[in-house]
Amino acid sequence: MLIVQICVGSSCHLKGSQDIVELLQAGIAEHHLEDDVILSGSFCIGKCNRVGVTVQVNDDVHVGITKENFREFFKTNILDPIEAERK
Repeated sequence: MLIVQICVGSSCHLKGSQDIVELLQAGIAEHHLEDDVILSGSFCIGKCNRVGVTVQVNDDVHVGITKENFREFFKTNILDPIEAERK
């Protein structure tokens, strides 16, 4: 089970956190990961970046998540760990 927290604080909100939430929801539904991922919002995680949104997956903090790099982030940090866990 992965716990994914998306920063929805003012800085990340202005940089598109709502878009990242929607992309995560769509990716989870597309890959049928509803039983493998818990999504939650979080106020400032404390790792603000000039570009993109901060997302925490379990204990790992990822900065600079944008619509453009989302697919790579999702594969590397959501899909791959879940597939490895299932083996």
